[in-house]
Amino acid sequence: MADDADRRPDRPGPDDPGRGRRLGIDVGTVRIGVAASDPDGILATPLETVQRDKTGRHLRKLVKLVEENEAVEVVVGLPRTLANRSGSSAQDAVELADALSARIAPTPVRLADERLTTVTAQRSLREAGVRAKNQRAMVDQVAAVGILQNWLDQRRSALRDVDE
Repeated sequence: MADDADRRPDRPGPDDPGRGRRLGIDVGTVRIGVAASDPDGILATPLETVQRDKTGRHLRKLVKLVEENEAVEVVVGLPRTLANRSGSSAQDAVELADALSARIAPTPVRLADERLTTVTAQRSLREAGVRAKNQRAMVDQVAAVGILQNWLDQRRSALRDVDE
């Protein structure tokens, strides 16, 4: 098995769980942004920001969000450099994804390429006139929306290709 740091992003495909809500997760060192889709998997919207802690309370909260939203799939952002390399942030995301997967099985937890989502989220908030000090509370959710929306768009494309 490949080293966790070398894990590659998943891609939507034939193992798609079908209709239902999906959650997107942006893993940060201090906060975890969470987004949710509509049941048809068309639009991602911000859901919540979860504070990380050393006791694992953040994992319990994520499990609760999966259950409350009846999520059929969870998509965790996998940070990669533009040179397609992993670092400590990627390792952290993989570890959280694996820990969450063990707690919510059989609901699948996928890893999705999240290059530049935080940068894009910060730019979007800045362009929307959100002051820098207020961005911190929102940027993780906006990044989670970007991760999930990219997955939903790829999913629609993959399912369309299967139907053709």
